[in-house]
Amino acid sequence: MPTTSAGLLPYRRTPAGGLEVLLGHMGGPFWARKDAGAWTVLKGELDPGEDPHAAALREASEELGIDLPPSSGPDLDLGEVRQKSGKRVLAWAREWPQPGPDLERISSNLVEVEWPPRSGRRIEVPEIDRVAWFVPDDARRVVVSAQAAFVDRLEAALAR
Repeated sequence: MPTTSAGLLPYRRTPAGGLEVLLGHMGGPFWARKDAGAWTVLKGELDPGEDPHAAALREASEELGIDLPPSSGPDLDLGEVRQKSGKRVLAWAREWPQPGPDLERISSNLVEVEWPPRSGRRIEVPEIDRVAWFVPDDARRVVVSAQAAFVDRLEAALAR
């Protein structure tokens, strides 16, 4: 049965009035040398009975290893996408304060993976090994393909 994840897409305005979104690069040896399709919104699976928005905030905090800055207003509901694997992903966007927390020292939670594949050997890797700010066109190029819709929806919501 496909799982459901909830995530947060932090965004900020540049001094020139542009838009940037914060994405996380998936950790571990499989993703180490990949770029396109290896970036994601900060997300994770919902706990049973957990509120999806609360899960999105929890997961983003865990993957960054910091307390999230407070929101200056309500987070934007970006809806749902379904990834190729069948996983449902729900996302919200939050404006990131300027200056925000130092993201050079993220400390993501660890996950256990089998590596090499089918070896039976398990290793722990950071769920997210780095984060970066992307302009929307670059974000759409590197993010998991289904999640590009979140960038589109954010741009549309901010244009209103």
